[in-house]
This record gives sequence, C-alpha cells and structure tokens, in this order.
Amino acid sequence: MTLILRSAILNDIGLVRTNNEDSALAGERLVAVADGMGGLPAGEVASEIVIRILDELIPPTDPDAAVDALRAVVSTANQRIHGAIVADPARDGMGTTLTAALLAGDTLVLAQVGDSRCYLLREGRLRQLTRDDTFVQALIDQGALTRDQARHHPQRSLVTRAVQGADAPPTMGMLTVAAGDRLLLCSDGLSDYVPDETIAATLSLHADRQQCGEQLVKLAHQAGAPDNVTVVVSDVVPG
Repeated sequence: MTLILRSAILNDIGLVRTNNEDSALAGERLVAVADGMGGLPAGEVASEIVIRILDELIPPTDPDAAVDALRAVVSTANQRIHGAIVADPARDGMGTTLTAALLAGDTLVLAQVGDSRCYLLREGRLRQLTRDDTFVQALIDQGALTRDQARHHPQRSLVTRAVQGADAPPTMGMLTVAAGDRLLLCSDGLSDYVPDETIAATLSLHADRQQCGEQLVKLAHQAGAPDNVTVVVSDVVPG
C-alpha cells in the first residue's frame, strides 16, 4: 500500500514579535519546519533558503537515498547561507533550525538541526522523535535539569547547532509508519510554551488537521506566544 502525507500548515507571528522568521513546507511525501535566527531580515532569509532548497527536491522513494538527499539539502543550505553572509556581512550570525520528514515507502526519514521538533501520535500516545540541540537539553541529558525545569529555564532557547553557513550535518533518523499515524512538526514557539500532554490531547481531539493546527496556535497564544509559532499537522494516509 502506497502511503502519502496530508497536511495543514499554520504559521503565526505570535503576540510579541514584529516579524516572522519561520518557514514551512508540506508536500505529499515531504514536510519541514525551519525557524530562522539572527534578527530581521537575516533569520527569515536563512529559513527561506533551506525551505526553498527542500521545495526543489524530488523526494526519493528509497529510504537510504532519502537520507542522502536530506543530508545534501543541509549541505547546500549551509553553502548558500555562507554565500549570503559573504555578500552582506550584516547578516553574519544568521541561521536556521531545520526539521524535515520525508516519507519513503513506509519509512519516515528525519533530518534535524536545532530545536524544531517532530512528534508522532500513534493510537493516542505522543512520542517526540527528535532531540533538541539546545543548552538545556544537554543539561537534561546530564541529569542536571528535569524536563519541567528546562521548560522554565531562562536559556531554554539557546540553540547549540543550527544551519548557519558552517559544516553542520543533520541528525538523521528512520521510523516505520502506518496509515493512521499523525505527525506534528513545530517550531519552539509551540513546544517551549505548550506542554507535551496538552499537545497530545489536542492532536487526539481534532481530526480536522486545519482545526487542530489552529487550536495549537491558540494554545501558544494563551501561553503568551512571545515567539513565532509554526505547526505542520500531517496524517499518514493511503495514497
């Protein structure tokens, strides 16, 4: 059985920021979220660069080829971001997170740099498929912080890896998926402020993808939405 993704994108500036540095993509077999950093206009330039490269990709149907393709996308994005910085030194320091999920047969191939997340909802249970490249995640791994403490840590948004012009290969992963699975890709404008259990309940409650995304953004607003909020809600369905 051929599997594809049916998705809805919600991209919101939030309640505090004056510009939106997030970009996203949702195709039948490739979805992605990129959260730019470096301030206006550099952050949005970086996120748009990586999403544009992904948008030009013809997604491979073989999982190993998909791994190679996503690695190449990140390498190309780093080269183009480096070129953009050379052309305009005022952009020095700009970069972007990237979390991309490519469906190759029944295998979901993940590529991730930074702290945009991919979650899987299966039979009502939520699982985080990516690991944040952040200062607080390193402290969690060392046992120095709990997840709840990390949520309120003043440096929770300090990213330790990004696509920003240097050689930063993505963390890769693979997972077998099935029809009925639901994916959520999101920027930290959601995951830093809305608890996982609330995200899980929302993904389970709203069958309509657009309504689900709207509710997730609403929850981020209720939490203050100090950052841009981008969500991609994707259902794995027969093609």
